[in-house]
Amino acid sequence: MPEINTIIVVAAVAFVFAGFVKGVLGQGLPTVAVGLLSLVMSPGEAAALVVIPALITNIWQAWFGPSLVPLLRRLWPTLLASFIGTFVATWVGLGLLTPETATLARKALGIALILYGLLGISRVRLQVPPRAEPWLGPLFGATNGAVSTATGVFMFPVIPYIQSLGMDRDDLVQAQGISFTVSTLALTMVVVSNGTLNATNAVSSFIAMAITFVGMFLGQYVRNLVQPELFRFLFYVGVLLLGVNLAFIR
Repeated sequence: MPEINTIIVVAAVAFVFAGFVKGVLGQGLPTVAVGLLSLVMSPGEAAALVVIPALITNIWQAWFGPSLVPLLRRLWPTLLASFIGTFVATWVGLGLLTPETATLARKALGIALILYGLLGISRVRLQVPPRAEPWLGPLFGATNGAVSTATGVFMFPVIPYIQSLGMDRDDLVQAQGISFTVSTLALTMVVVSNGTLNATNAVSSFIAMAITFVGMFLGQYVRNLVQPELFRFLFYVGVLLLGVNLAFIR
């Protein structure tokens, strides 16, 4: 186990950088934070630290936009399936966010990050016709719940699905935030119920929230100064390399 000073430094860097990515791209906070934190702690402990910053920043991103009601009307089957899928996956034994399953959870997280990174780098874009949404949305949502239960990351595969629905940029950012919020609430209930999130690391999670906002505001400022496509490519490359490290090296 790394020394406490090393953990503190890695955690601070992880949350500032995760917030920065969130500010630039509107996504990536749990992916970056859980991935980096899992270098020095178990994915379950990392998820427990991430839930509060993720929840607050996602509410900030999603729930005050102009398209909230239309997006909820369109996405509610997907969101409900993701929420329920989280608990079904825990019940059938896929819940890996406990100290006893730290090694397996770290490898599962690594594989999920590799798949997400490869999908982003390849620039493959799904195109979902409206007639397929009623059945395909719940399928992706339930799968997303299972993945988040095992890894603590709730980007894959529901975010690629939402990106395939042909929304304009503002609606897409808001829809992603809504999905993140629902997934974070479900994941919070999981880590509370299994004891991973307790009073001690809840305080740490609130501190992490403040650090995350510093990075997010910086990212929002930088957003107009950088080429989004280049930053997005570098983000996916970083996710891929981090996944390889977690799945095959550690």
